[in-house]
Amino acid sequence: MELKKGVETRGVNEEKWVHDSSVDHKGRVPLRASTGAWKASLFIIAIEFSERLSYFGIATSLIIYLSKVMHQDLKTAARSVNYWGGVTTLMPLFGGFLADAYLGRFTTVFVSSIVYLLGLILLTMSAFVPSLKACEAAVCPKPRKVHEVVFFLAIYLISVGTGGHKPSLESFGADQFDENHDDERKKKMSYFNWWNFGLCCGLLLGVTVVVYVQDHVGWGAGDIIFTAVMALSLVIFIIGRPFYRYQVPTGSPLTPMLQVLVAAIRNRNLPYPSNPAELYEVPKSRTDKGRLLCHTESLKFLDKATIVKDRKIGAENQNPWRLATVTKVEEMKLILNLIPIWLAMLPFGISVAQTATFFIKQGTTLDRNIGNGFQIPPASVYALAAIGMIVSVTIYEKILVPVLRRATGNERGIKILQRIGFGMLFSISTMVVSALVERKRLGVVAKDPVKGSLSMSVFWLAPQFIIIGVGDAFTLVGLQEYFYDQVPDSMRSLGIAFYLSVIGAANFLSSLLITAVDHVTEKTGKSWFGKDLNSSRLDNFYWLLAGMTAANLILYVFLAQRYPYKNVQSSVAVADCYKDGLEGSMA
Repeated sequence: MELKKGVETRGVNEEKWVHDSSVDHKGRVPLRASTGAWKASLFIIAIEFSERLSYFGIATSLIIYLSKVMHQDLKTAARSVNYWGGVTTLMPLFGGFLADAYLGRFTTVFVSSIVYLLGLILLTMSAFVPSLKACEAAVCPKPRKVHEVVFFLAIYLISVGTGGHKPSLESFGADQFDENHDDERKKKMSYFNWWNFGLCCGLLLGVTVVVYVQDHVGWGAGDIIFTAVMALSLVIFIIGRPFYRYQVPTGSPLTPMLQVLVAAIRNRNLPYPSNPAELYEVPKSRTDKGRLLCHTESLKFLDKATIVKDRKIGAENQNPWRLATVTKVEEMKLILNLIPIWLAMLPFGISVAQTATFFIKQGTTLDRNIGNGFQIPPASVYALAAIGMIVSVTIYEKILVPVLRRATGNERGIKILQRIGFGMLFSISTMVVSALVERKRLGVVAKDPVKGSLSMSVFWLAPQFIIIGVGDAFTLVGLQEYFYDQVPDSMRSLGIAFYLSVIGAANFLSSLLITAVDHVTEKTGKSWFGKDLNSSRLDNFYWLLAGMTAANLILYVFLAQRYPYKNVQSSVAVADCYKDGLEGSMA
């Protein structure tokens, strides 16, 4: 009777309080009813909506600004955009590390938002302050040097701000759900879908309304909107402070991994125990530092770090550079297992990089007039990708996930890597369709060199934007969930940074690929990248990307089928790890 009463009391406490090592804004154990879950994450999604409106309003118009105001040619403008995009998506590696190790996610978001806002203020000043403007004339034959310096300083300040804001905010939102609570765990699986829904709504507004203002009122008017929206998002973030759950930083996550490596090397000559349960682990009843992981058979050489050499000395008293827990070793394995998947995503990232450069530039050569002389800004075509993603995410969340849950018994519907792989099929289709449309456009130009492709509607680009938007609902959302879920719990901001670094590295690789292809094709005759689109052969470049992405998908499927998912202990008994683990079966 007393045992039953104790179990009931523990159940009531777990329902009332959150015991996942998080704290509330006063450093206490969070009360489940008044903190976290959707009440907190909706604040965070609203902030992401505001920030993405500013970011994509700048990013999608950047190649137009560099071409029209800075007078850069096609190759130089595309490379400039790719470099900026690369820095913007690689900076989160530094920001994510600071958030996980020292500052915490809330503080990192707050500080980086201020840096972001300073960049936007400087960008606005470059459009209005007479001494910083491109020139006094309405049309600039050549921009002032001071304007170039201030402009690039401003957008790279925004890159630095994004570096802390993006990985910390997304992981901070996911932290609001307790994975040990059945109801909140299911909500967390929906979180990344609704996060991207909010992101795409911000993107949609940024590339339609704001880009229209840039195109018809002026670049400075758009900058004012970005600055005001970012300032508002910072206020919203601060207002939500009492509702958030906070993960306390635990120091550098790199130190435990280095300890595992050193201990494995030192213990390399020790024999493996016959029973894996003899490998050293802290009993679950004695730890409040987070979840314990189950032992896996992959990368077995690292298991040497968990072998107790001298049992006369208590294992907990031994040097951490000589003995590591199973959980620490498994966390090291998680990071090493990410590397092949990360590399396999780079060709996909290169395809995505084209949407903000060549896809937008194509729109400038087509007829953008719709009814009564209204002209669509070139960057607004990107809205079709956002619409495709919004519709796909909604259908996936509301229709496909419930159906797939019943069919597969998996709480996610399908495994994360399956979702990513399915989306990669759409990226191949996007490149094929893009090649066919560009070939059609070049054919129209050849028939009428004077009018060019202005007889073609801009909506010829609709299929490639919509297809990549639908694909992103599977691949990009899946990648966010994968890099958040499959890293150690103490590295989740870095996990989101790893996802962003795929896109960042792909932007740099896209620039290198453009340079290499330009060099090779120029030697064999005519370069695929001329001074403008009409003298280029983008269709050939798209076919090249389609082939690369298709070949890479075969490699990805091979890796995904053999991937060992994170396996979390579901009870005190370590023996449960040698059954089907909760996380391993759901991932």
